[in-house]
Amino acid sequence: MTPEFLLTTLIIVASPGTGVLYTLAAGLSRGPKASVVAAFGCTLGIVPHLAAAMLGLAALLHASALAFDLFKYAGVAYLLWMAWSAWRERGPLSIAPAGEGNGNAQSALQVTVHAVLINLLNPKLSIFFFAFLPQFVQAGDPEALPHMLALSGVFMAMTFVVFAIYGLFAASVRRQVVSRPAIVTWMRRTFAAAFVGLGARLALTER
Repeated sequence: MTPEFLLTTLIIVASPGTGVLYTLAAGLSRGPKASVVAAFGCTLGIVPHLAAAMLGLAALLHASALAFDLFKYAGVAYLLWMAWSAWRERGPLSIAPAGEGNGNAQSALQVTVHAVLINLLNPKLSIFFFAFLPQFVQAGDPEALPHMLALSGVFMAMTFVVFAIYGLFAASVRRQVVSRPAIVTWMRRTFAAAFVGLGARLALTER
């Protein structure tokens, strides 16, 4: 495990994106437990992309414009749906003080599913790992597959830890947020705009 790999992974994981945004939202809306669950779900969402990279399926997304676009626009549609949910004060971004009843309250399973889909419906991740992981595996290495699995495990562990830190920080200021309706409204609209922006950025990406 080289220092270059660890540093590169940390920079990639810590960079704000859809997973970070969702984890922050979960922490603010539902508290520390939900933020950790969201971080776990986002980490699980990486697994199919890592598998695709190791099985060579990412090459199909890279080579086929149709496959890439279908995958991409599914992700765009999901992000826009998340934006609409946030704007309408539904789903995972509905802010309510801890302990109060909430008809829209989500189970840990639902939070996990949303988090998995956030990362799953992004074809750029598969292509990213297709190009990223092989850089840290020597050509002709007879243990290439176990080595890539080990690197993938480190990447996922770092993703979970960093995302959980983001989410727990958001949860720590949750009480200050929910006690101010104006901030709740501003935050909800900010998350909605951010999801729209991320969806637009995904829509404009090329293979």
